[in-house]
Amino acid sequence: MKKQASILLGLAITALLACNTGKNNNEVDKENAIAAPTALSYDLVKVYPHDTSAYTQGLEWNGNTLIEGTGLEGKSILHVLDTNMKPLGSKVKLDKEYFGEGTTLFQDKIYQLTWKSHKVFVYDAKTLKKINELYWPYEGWGLTHNDTSLIVSTGESNIYFVDPTHFSIQKTLGVFNQYGYLSNINELEFVNGQVFANIYGRNEVVVIDAQTGQVKNTIDFSNLLSQAGVKYDPITIDAGYVLNGIAYQPNKKTFFITGKCWPVMAEIRIH
Repeated sequence: MKKQASILLGLAITALLACNTGKNNNEVDKENAIAAPTALSYDLVKVYPHDTSAYTQGLEWNGNTLIEGTGLEGKSILHVLDTNMKPLGSKVKLDKEYFGEGTTLFQDKIYQLTWKSHKVFVYDAKTLKKINELYWPYEGWGLTHNDTSLIVSTGESNIYFVDPTHFSIQKTLGVFNQYGYLSNINELEFVNGQVFANIYGRNEVVVIDAQTGQVKNTIDFSNLLSQAGVKYDPITIDAGYVLNGIAYQPNKKTFFITGKCWPVMAEIRIH
C-alpha cells in the first residue's frame, strides 16, 4: 500500500506542477532539452606540405612560426616551422621511452604532454631548451590555454584547467552534447572563449563552450583531404593516421588543420 500511495502522490505532484505552469510534461521536457550543435562550414584557403613522418599531436602558432609536437616512442619531437611549413632550427628529440602529445605556448614557455608517462616537459620558447618537468596524474592528450590556465584533455569526456606553474587542477569541465558526455576529446585550441577540439578517430572538430562544457558547434572535415588534392586516405596506410592538429592564426583569422603523418597542412576559414 505504501508503494502505491507513493506512486499516486508522485503522479499528483506532477499533475499539479503541470497545472501550475500551464504546460504538459512534453513541453517541459522540450524546454529542458539540450540543443543540438550547429554545423559550421569552412572554405579552403591554402594547402601546404606536411612531413609524412610527423605523427602530429600538438599544433600552435607563435606569431609567424608554428610549433608542432609529434608522438610515437622513439620518434617524438618538438620543432618550429615557418609560414611555408619549413623547419626552423634544430628539433628537440624526446627520449625513446616517451610518447609526445599535445603542446601549447604560454608566457614564453612551451609545454609538451606525454601520453602515459605522467610527465610534462617545459621549454624556453626562444631556445627550445628544456627548463622544467612537471607531473600530470592522467594520460596526456591535448593541450591549450586561456589567459590564466592551461587546458588539458585525457582522451575522455573531461577537460581540465590547470595551474601553469605546478600543473595542479583548478577546474574540471565535462564536455557534452544533446546525447550526453562526449569522449575521445583530443587535440585542443582555445579561441575567443571557446575550445576547439578534435574527436579522436573522427574527421570532426567540435566547438566547446569553455564555461559550461556544452558542444555548441561541429565542423565536418570528411572531405578535407580530397579538397586539398590528396589522392589517398592516410588511414589506408595506418589506422592511426587520423585527423589531429588544430592551430588558429589570429593575424589571418584562419585555422590550420592536419593529421598524423598527413601529407598536407590545410589553411581554412570557418564560417
